[in-house]
Amino acid sequence: MSIPTLHTDRLTLRAPKLEDFEHWAAFFASPRAVHERGMMERAAAWRVWASDVGIWTLRGYGPFGVELRDSGAYVGEVGIYEPDGYPGPELGWFVIPDAEGKGYAAEAARAVMIWARRNFGWDHLTNIIDPDNARSIALGLRLGGVIDPDGIGEDPGDVVIAHDLRGLA
Repeated sequence: MSIPTLHTDRLTLRAPKLEDFEHWAAFFASPRAVHERGMMERAAAWRVWASDVGIWTLRGYGPFGVELRDSGAYVGEVGIYEPDGYPGPELGWFVIPDAEGKGYAAEAARAVMIWARRNFGWDHLTNIIDPDNARSIALGLRLGGVIDPDGIGEDPGDVVIAHDLRGLA
């Protein structure tokens, strides 16, 4: 399968590259990851990252590496995740510390939502967010999602934000 490349005004969303893992491992070794998937040692981070990348082959979607169009600098990862046991495809993201607060995650997430609607015909996507991750909850709502109190998360207490994709494409 071929992983698509998406473009926004400022960003390129492309297939994950091996060198992306260094940024991923650094992020998940830092306290910033506590409300994402939790802090991880490098070996555990490799297993999770490689599994996420493998979703592309198994499901036809997965995480995009996100870089700036003008410089090619890596800023994070945005995509659709669905490890075994998940209630369905989930829109997720993270950006490296230097890229926080610049709107990159929102811009990339919108592009992924449109791509998912056009390519899979999905009516909805969700975010599954740790209740203490106020920044991600705010982003999910800013993207037009609504909190679904009956939504199924990964862990008890997760905030599930539902996105209606029907108006996107």
